[in-house]
Amino acid sequence: MEKSKAEAYWKENLTYISILLAIWFGVSYFAGILICDQLDQYRLGGFPLGFWFANQGSEVIFCILIVVYVYLMNNLDKKYDVHEG
Repeated sequence: MEKSKAEAYWKENLTYISILLAIWFGVSYFAGILICDQLDQYRLGGFPLGFWFANQGSEVIFCILIVVYVYLMNNLDKKYDVHEG
C-alpha cells in the first residue's frame, strides 16, 4: 500500500474510533451519571433506566459498538484493498 493510501486509511480508522468512543463516553457519562435521576422515571427489565445504564448500559453499548467497528473496518479494508480473502 502506498504511503498516501496508508495515511488516508489510518485517518479514516481514527475517525471511526473517535466517533465510536464519543458515543460510548456519551452513554457512559451522560446516561449513567449526569441524567441518571431523570432516566429513573422509566423502567427496563424491571429496573430503573438510570440504574440500568449506570450498571449495564455502558457494557451493552460497548459490545454493540465493537460489532459496528468490525463492520466499518471490514468495509474500510475493502475500500483500500487490504482485506483478507
